[in-house]
Amino acid sequence: MNTELIEALNQLEKEKNISKEILIEAIENSLIAACKNNFGKADNIKVVFNRDNGDVKVYAEKTVVEEVTDPVLEIGKVEADLKFPGHEPGDIVSIEVTPKNFGRIAAQKAKQVVVQKIREEERRVLFDEYYSYEKKVVTGIVQRFSGNNICVSLGRVDAVLTENEQVKGEVFRVNDRIKLYVTDVKNTTRGPRLTVSRKHPELVKKLFEAEVAEIQDGTVVIKNVVREPGSRSKMSVYSTHPDVDPVGACVGINGMRVNAVVDEINNEKVDIVAWDEDPAVFIEHALSPAKVVSVTAYPNENQAKVIVPDYQLSLAIGKAGQNARLAARLTGYKIDIKSESQAEEEAGRAADETYAADETDLNIEQ
Repeated sequence: MNTELIEALNQLEKEKNISKEILIEAIENSLIAACKNNFGKADNIKVVFNRDNGDVKVYAEKTVVEEVTDPVLEIGKVEADLKFPGHEPGDIVSIEVTPKNFGRIAAQKAKQVVVQKIREEERRVLFDEYYSYEKKVVTGIVQRFSGNNICVSLGRVDAVLTENEQVKGEVFRVNDRIKLYVTDVKNTTRGPRLTVSRKHPELVKKLFEAEVAEIQDGTVVIKNVVREPGSRSKMSVYSTHPDVDPVGACVGINGMRVNAVVDEINNEKVDIVAWDEDPAVFIEHALSPAKVVSVTAYPNENQAKVIVPDYQLSLAIGKAGQNARLAARLTGYKIDIKSESQAEEEAGRAADETYAADETDLNIEQ
């Protein structure tokens, strides 16, 4: 225990970003444990580590008493007066009890604990660094494949992109750079463990946030994102400034911004629609790219009836109902879509039923 140790601790603090004070506290605690071999118990033992030169002193804190019953914890008043004049019974005095062979034993104990503390602190520092990645998009490099899972390097830690969080149809090769959304960061005995996803809707949202300056400064706000990974996403946006078109801002000049996002998600289609506080208007926008004739919204039931031109019906519904399904999720409304001819047929049937009911009522009256 000398200045060389202090220099080593200073170097560790500089290179590994581990607090020297934390390491010294760990050493002091280890030395207290080492004292148990010399004093039987260390409940009243205090170790003082000189932060300047590395010297270590061991002190036993004892209570001044008239008659000693436990020499480990107590000191007689007569003896106390010789060593510490002016103390009364009940006072606590510190007596140096540093053993002669304590330096060698302490060095061994300190080395073991410091090594362990370094590992713990490295894990803590690493966790603190990567905890800030939670709910963000990171860039990783594909390292290897483990069954259907993909091991991705994120710098000082690796993450596993599980099969459940992969987009069906996406194929990667070793050394490919990919964007990942970090859903969770946990601290484990082996360091931080990051849960990452390529399927999460927030991946699309964060990519637009990084690409669109108007989103970064708050002029454009993303209201919601819904997604069927690998196929299609819908994103609703609105502007806090009357002169800024939120959809145009996200699309960019010649589609530059939206294309940058689409490239990152392997050409998945992205519909950007304007959010509106009027649910009927919003639903019309959400069914884009289909054209809509009319929308009747029932906010209390979260339902809406939509009429589209006959030639737009398949587009409004989408392949396997995808467009209508995503629009419903985006707006929170159950959407019933009909073509103009279907609506006219229903209206005709309803009129016939009403006429028939009126005729029945008339016959009953007659």
